[in-house]
Amino acid sequence: MSAAVQPIALTRPVRSFISGTKKMLIDGQWLPAASGKTFPVTDPATGEVIAQVAEGDKVDIDHGVKAARRAFEASAWPTMSPSARGKLIWRIGDLIQEHLDELAELESLDNGKPFEVAKVADVPLAADMFHYMAGWTTKRHGITIPLSVLYTPSVQYHSYTRPEPIGVVGQIIPWNFPLLMAVWKLAPALAAGCTVVLKVAEETPSPRSGWASCYWKQGCRTAS
Repeated sequence: MSAAVQPIALTRPVRSFISGTKKMLIDGQWLPAASGKTFPVTDPATGEVIAQVAEGDKVDIDHGVKAARRAFEASAWPTMSPSARGKLIWRIGDLIQEHLDELAELESLDNGKPFEVAKVADVPLAADMFHYMAGWTTKRHGITIPLSVLYTPSVQYHSYTRPEPIGVVGQIIPWNFPLLMAVWKLAPALAAGCTVVLKVAEETPSPRSGWASCYWKQGCRTAS
């Protein structure tokens, strides 16, 4: 005999968050899809439509990539000191912890997993990943291979390795651990000083609508 579905009682911040159409964060602004299209998001536990989300397409992707490229080339994010970047990334982990219950509710609504599982696993692990990667900002290193040139056998060359951010990173995440999978991709790229365009799964876009197309400029910008 199957147990009856027991929906969680949503808190006011979560009810407020899922109301209205969820937009994309591009170039520091919450934007609808250029086409104006949206699609419904359903609670897999009940089949109920819980939100409407902007349906981005090629135009929106181009906009997001160009914004991320501008942020990479014209902001302090890729060139700031590793310790300063690490402090900002650590702060993201703190904010996730501060909003643990709200994020767990959203993850349960969006993905269908039990609230308690999201509360003790998905959300704390997401915060922990940002805290972990914050430490790595000051610990990037590489192996330098000494140069040995056949036609100058007696010459010694000075060689070194300089780690530096590569640029804009395009990321795609699946539906099964939506928040945690997003964090696993975002945190390392941000720790390296890259900017990011993130494409979430159509089945589970709600809690990450704020991450859907994000960039980092003049230090750090994020969405709750």
